[in-house]
Amino acid sequence: MTVEQDVVYGTAGVGGRELKCDVYTPPGETPDGGRPAVLLVHGGSWRQGDRTQLRGYGILLGRSGYVCVAPEYRLLGEAPWPAAVEDVKAAIRWVRSSASSLGIDPGRICIEGNSAGAHLALLAAGTPDLPALEGSGGNEGVSSAVAAVAAIYAPTLFYAEGTERTSGALPFMALVEAGGDADAAALASPAAHVSPSFPPTLLIHGTTDTTVPVSASMRMYTELVAAGVPVEMHLYAEQPHAFDAQPPFGRQVAAEMLLFLDRYVPARNPVDA
Repeated sequence: MTVEQDVVYGTAGVGGRELKCDVYTPPGETPDGGRPAVLLVHGGSWRQGDRTQLRGYGILLGRSGYVCVAPEYRLLGEAPWPAAVEDVKAAIRWVRSSASSLGIDPGRICIEGNSAGAHLALLAAGTPDLPALEGSGGNEGVSSAVAAVAAIYAPTLFYAEGTERTSGALPFMALVEAGGDADAAALASPAAHVSPSFPPTLLIHGTTDTTVPVSASMRMYTELVAAGVPVEMHLYAEQPHAFDAQPPFGRQVAAEMLLFLDRYVPARNPVDA
């Protein structure tokens, strides 16, 4: 298992600020056709956190044959929404355009996130190549589509100030200081982008989460089932937000992600697994 830090995957903003990621590469020779890849998107309320937060998942998934890429993205203190999802999409495009050097299969790129990162992962998964959220960052013209997505205690729906709050929704003011309008809130809501083409999805949530209500994942699950998308949801009884920071829970969540990923983007030949 090797970890390459501070790899530049793009630039952002007027000054061309470098966007960096860490790359976790499995041991052994790269198989014919390349390995699957998983982007790991950190949380932190869109205002804090860094790409080292999901290092444990990078190691656990990497040891099982997945190339993991943990990108940074511009936080709200640096750039306004939707800069964060634009950067995540730029990271996906970079991974696809760098498939040969990374030793990955460009058709088996997946994405995972926790909390705010889970929101960004779901939104990126549900809006491949959507100009309104694509931004720049480099590798324009390369697809930002993913083959599967895993979201751990994800915000999935926002409501604008002065509009009705539906079950599982968070205030859009969490992303924009001015409050925004209903259309902008819908554009930022993964649940609003569900369609039959949404990639296979894994949802994980604790039932006593007071930061992001468990109903957010339930709402997303219901929408995906209605659209005929392969989806599964795992609820952890009496667990709060960020419960997987506890090692026993983190290892179990990683095992569930591996079982999910091995079904849709297997890293191992089933004969050899």
